[in-house]
Amino acid sequence: MTEGRSRDIAGMEWADLKAAVKACTACGLRAGCTQTVFGVGDEHAKWLVVGEAPGADEDCQGEPFVGRAGQLLNSMIAAIGLKREQVYIANILKCRPPNNRDPRPEEAGLCRPFLERQIALVKPRLILAVGRIAAQNLLGTETTIGRLRGTVHKLGETPVVVTYHPAYLLRSPGEKRKAWEDLKLAMSVAKTVAK
Repeated sequence: MTEGRSRDIAGMEWADLKAAVKACTACGLRAGCTQTVFGVGDEHAKWLVVGEAPGADEDCQGEPFVGRAGQLLNSMIAAIGLKREQVYIANILKCRPPNNRDPRPEEAGLCRPFLERQIALVKPRLILAVGRIAAQNLLGTETTIGRLRGTVHKLGETPVVVTYHPAYLLRSPGEKRKAWEDLKLAMSVAKTVAK
């Protein structure tokens, strides 16, 4: 059944994909959240930003990266010369886990076809994975974020650059310099990759 579901999702266009996410009950998280958080931004963006899962603010507003972490992400995007509307922003999970706990592997696995289809539709020049959960899930690894940073990874043919989650940077402002190094790496990669 999972294979058929993944195949169906892989053939969807934006409107059907959004409807499928909204109607999904596969992992059970939908029952405990206000609404799904699909993604937002330019559907043909050169940059795709992937976070882990919606929090309380995102669940309330139905949009990823709002609140303080979202404001910092907007500043990070502005630092690379773009506006929030010029990138596409999505999460590993489309529903908020209870008490903002980390996504469970089975939840991420069931939600993965939705993210894969978003990536296929956007066709980004670069994926910026923000935070450990996003990076490990995207890249299928248990490697720490400290070891994933500073290297260009690949998801299929698409380069992936890993940086810290904005919420972590709010708690650890001393790490912002490292995040800026990650953004500079991402900018240099994006310039060299033809769309």
